[in-house]
Amino acid sequence: MVYLRKLLLGLWNIWFYIISGASLLLVFPFLLLCLTRERWYAGIFYAARYFWSPLIMLGMGFIPVIKHKVDLDYGKQYMFVANHLSMIDIMMTFMAIRKPAVFVGKMELDRLPFFATIYKRAAILVNRDSISSRKNVYIQAKRKLELGFNMVIYPEGLVPEPEVFLAPFKNGAFSIAVEHQIPIVPITLPDCKKRFPFQFSYKYWVGKPGVVRANVHAPISTKGLTQKDIPELKEQVREFMREALKKEGYK
Repeated sequence: MVYLRKLLLGLWNIWFYIISGASLLLVFPFLLLCLTRERWYAGIFYAARYFWSPLIMLGMGFIPVIKHKVDLDYGKQYMFVANHLSMIDIMMTFMAIRKPAVFVGKMELDRLPFFATIYKRAAILVNRDSISSRKNVYIQAKRKLELGFNMVIYPEGLVPEPEVFLAPFKNGAFSIAVEHQIPIVPITLPDCKKRFPFQFSYKYWVGKPGVVRANVHAPISTKGLTQKDIPELKEQVREFMREALKKEGYK
């Protein structure tokens, strides 16, 4: 029975990559067109939000449930931060944000066929082991904010081991938010880990279809804060997300 379960979970994981790749191919020409103009990134975002992400989620048997705790004023710009322990975190984050937001992501993902073609041009890539790469993130983030886009960063900076509830946050998201005086909006994803964890990486054989929630919380102001306030701000946001995840049943 255990071996059968592992086989089915393995096939289900493979199906994830098939449906992800196939749905990307369907809109690939449109995405390439959007990459020809920096401002046209909005087209990529909306294709991911309304087509790519829902198709993958529903195709995998997941039922996305997005809840906004407050009505965000999308006339303003935000730094969105979310917990991260699943491939479907990205899809849920796209679906949770209503206006175009640029992701800051890991350099390692630029090796995936087709996906990398879009990813390395649409997202801001960072090699966390490189000081120059981390500095370049700030330069690119400034440019994206000047164009009117929001930002998305997973502040844990890595995919933690399954037993880690919420890894310590890196400074990047908070430093950018303070520098540009934009509010930070926490997004909690309490179900992604149990529904679809990074199984092959961890040999963590669990997961199944079902409801997957994303909760978008009230903005946390950075107005008047300076770089010296970052450690306190970072811990404030982390503690808020930790408590919210506990209430939402995250384990």
